[in-house]
Amino acid sequence: MSLLSPQIYMHLRSYSMPNEQRYIIRILFIVPIYASDSWLSLLFISNDQYYVYFDSVRDCYEAFVIYNFLSLSFEYLGGESAIMSEIRGKPIQSSCMYGTCCLAGMSYSIGFLRFCKQATLQFCVIKPLMAIITILLQAFGKYHDGDFSVDGGYLYITIIYNFSVSMALYALFLFYFATSDLLRPYEPVLKFLTIKSVIFLSFWQGMLLAILERCGVLPKALYIDGHEVGAGTVAAGWQNFIICIEMFFAAIALRYAFTYTVYQEKKNEVQENVAQMQSISSGLKETISPHDMVQDAIHNFSPAYQQYTQQSTQEVVQPSQNGKAGSGTGQKRPKKNDKLMLITSDDEF
Repeated sequence: MSLLSPQIYMHLRSYSMPNEQRYIIRILFIVPIYASDSWLSLLFISNDQYYVYFDSVRDCYEAFVIYNFLSLSFEYLGGESAIMSEIRGKPIQSSCMYGTCCLAGMSYSIGFLRFCKQATLQFCVIKPLMAIITILLQAFGKYHDGDFSVDGGYLYITIIYNFSVSMALYALFLFYFATSDLLRPYEPVLKFLTIKSVIFLSFWQGMLLAILERCGVLPKALYIDGHEVGAGTVAAGWQNFIICIEMFFAAIALRYAFTYTVYQEKKNEVQENVAQMQSISSGLKETISPHDMVQDAIHNFSPAYQQYTQQSTQEVVQPSQNGKAGSGTGQKRPKKNDKLMLITSDDEF
């Protein structure tokens, strides 16, 4: 936590590009939230499976992080219409290695971007919903980590989790596969691998530990500190302990992946269409507000989506005659509420 707290603070101090930095700060918060959550889970591991409640908070936030990473990538590239102007009509390369073999003969369309957004947003809905169900089942004694019996809730929740997180990460990968050349100036590889590793590997790591406990590789403890514990508690304890260690390395990777120096340099050159934040507290308030995610969900699941795309709130940097990026006097992009007709009703992915 001490590694990333200064990083988060400096992003708030250099809050010159809110449309990008709010996503970055939310992503950086994954380390303190994961670490503190896992530590609390270990601290209360013997107290009537209280760790289930702490882990539910962590599960919800990981869905939020996937959405914010995809939204940050959209913002880097200037919004949906700017992305479509670059990739629309290009054929999707078929590759079993990259999971695009089933998309042979198809080309990129606005429906492709809609699928990527919907696949991540469904995870933001499924995760909290499953977390609530988990808490309810645990309260009635129907949920135990590592209990794969058909009359318990763990098996079904794990299957739903697995499908949902796989769909979200697959959509994230498809978007990266389609826009990797466009994202290259933003050094996306470290960002992408770090986010994917923290979320996807932690999920499978927990599932593997639960299976190992179920198979007897990990010893089953009936009592911890004199308190009786249920099935899966040892596996959950190992999972939280390993996550505490992993967050140290994740903090180092995120520190280099999402540096604040570029925003610090732009602090005195804030674009005219970007409101200057008055204080660190106001920047933090905007960062933790989920209003943009709710609006994005309404937009992407709306039946009228295929009639328009959203524009980024940033300016379009116009190339000058010498090929270099233009200055702040270039043409501005329309605001996010402005809609731009790009497709016909049959342009779907």
